Amino acid sequence: MLQVENTLFTIVMLIYFAAMILYFTFIAVKRDTAAKIAVCLQGAGLVLHTAALVCRGIGAGRLPLTNQYEFATAFAWGLCLVSLIFVLRFKFPVLGAFSAPVTFLVIGYAAMQSKEVRELMPALRSNWLGFHVSTAIIAYGAFGVSFVLSIIFLLRDRMKAKGFLDQHIPNREKLDVISYRSVSLGLLFLTFTIITGAIWAERAWGSYWSWDPKETWSLVTWIVYAIYLHLRIRRGWQGRAAAIFAVAGFICVMFTYIGVNTFLPGVHSYA
Repeated sequence: MLQVENTLFTIVMLIYFAAMILYFTFIAVKRDTAAKIAVCLQGAGLVLHTAALVCRGIGAGRLPLTNQYEFATAFAWGLCLVSLIFVLRFKFPVLGAFSAPVTFLVIGYAAMQSKEVRELMPALRSNWLGFHVSTAIIAYGAFGVSFVLSIIFLLRDRMKAKGFLDQHIPNREKLDVISYRSVSLGLLFLTFTIITGAIWAERAWGSYWSWDPKETWSLVTWIVYAIYLHLRIRRGWQGRAAAIFAVAGFICVMFTYIGVNTFLPGVHSYA
């Protein structure tokens, strides 16, 4: 099954790359057909990516969510899923042109990690693993989409009025609302991530919170996005400032995921 997973992973990378090129082609040659094919390819890639994760889980005899490679490929899966939902829900293929490179970079990062299957350490042998990591994947995927939407928002005014992109991108108000919904989804699932992680930590180590670097930066990320929602709901904060705040929030997400593992090792160093 691990051989099958490895083959599927390679195919998925190629499909995501092809989808990214087609999204770029859609913008370059201004043909809706390219966008439709790109969306179909993204959907096919998501299905095969799901199959690869299932094969990895069967081959490893556990949930495939316990090391850098597994979480990175699952993170790419979450980005692909959430972005595809938003592309279809809002008929917004330009979003795919911005999100596809992010997805490809994340799965490319996964490809550079060790695929070796190792025996789980005692702390990871828990039913809480699935709840904790799966909610983190959806949260990170939603934050990734909000990041892409915020970049599009910040570039929106530079686009030629009544041009091709102008006609295929929602107005600034709608972009702002879509980004807000994505942040709300991400914060909800990040809250679940922190809660399930605290419960799991208490059972594994006897303490709900130990100020491990990963825990601390997860909390920092949660606070950043919580401030975003607070200012938006209570102060009517929106527009360019909100978009910049969402971009800063995703930088925190990426540091929590990659930076902490690289520079601040702790009890979460395995993930």
